[in-house]
Amino acid sequence: MQDTFDAIDPACCDAYAALGAVCLCGVFDEWVDLLRDGVQRNHDEPGPYFSENVVDGDAGRFWDDYCNWQRIPEFHRFVTESDAARLAAAIMRSQTAQFFHDHVLVKEANTPKPTPWHQDAPYYFVDGTQSVSFWLPLDPVTKNESLRLVAGSQRWPEPVLPVKWLDDTEFYGAQNEQYATLPGLDDPGCDETILEWEMQPGDAVLFDFRSVHGARGNSRDRSRRAFSMRWVGDDARYVERQGRTSPPYPGHGMSGGQKLREDWFPVLWPR
Repeated sequence: MQDTFDAIDPACCDAYAALGAVCLCGVFDEWVDLLRDGVQRNHDEPGPYFSENVVDGDAGRFWDDYCNWQRIPEFHRFVTESDAARLAAAIMRSQTAQFFHDHVLVKEANTPKPTPWHQDAPYYFVDGTQSVSFWLPLDPVTKNESLRLVAGSQRWPEPVLPVKWLDDTEFYGAQNEQYATLPGLDDPGCDETILEWEMQPGDAVLFDFRSVHGARGNSRDRSRRAFSMRWVGDDARYVERQGRTSPPYPGHGMSGGQKLREDWFPVLWPR
């Protein structure tokens, strides 16, 4: 077994377990230009899940796309050759890191549309306590444009109701009793601790699939490009949801309680 747990300071892993998110500075400096090229290729050659998230008539443009790492060579190289898999295993305290999917999110200049508060886990067909999403800004961001996370929300007893990003309607239809309604996280009297960082390209926020997060709009005169990727650990298992998940992965053939199939979701750590 290659060294895994020395990839990140143990205090950082402790913070991740307690808060549900940490920020690592400069860990991907040498990969920024490659990822920018990949985002441009993704824009020019969109995949089947490419989505526009600003209602017609509203200002700006916010687009996203996912599950493109196998067809966009820049993304494939980053996922398979960078230190991301080892970092993922270390922060999850997992012996393995299995790649789930990539995600590109671009808010172009002067786009006030926020990313709504949400958890990733209710959209996914994967369950488990070992998970991590990476969020890498490819442009400098202040706290006003950065990712925002609710400290400790990965331990909330109920999952948060998933919504559609375009119009905030319910993702699976009528609200089910298994989902909780979010508190007013933007209200002046909210007593939750919000984590947010000023970041440079090459930095990365790592957060649990269950951590509640969102982002404000982009009020600057340039784009805010971000590359994200999702990893799962030893205890990840397939779980049935109420409807079409995001990503949907049609025809996967898995059933409840199974490990994710490795021919679709490769284990990239250990190498």
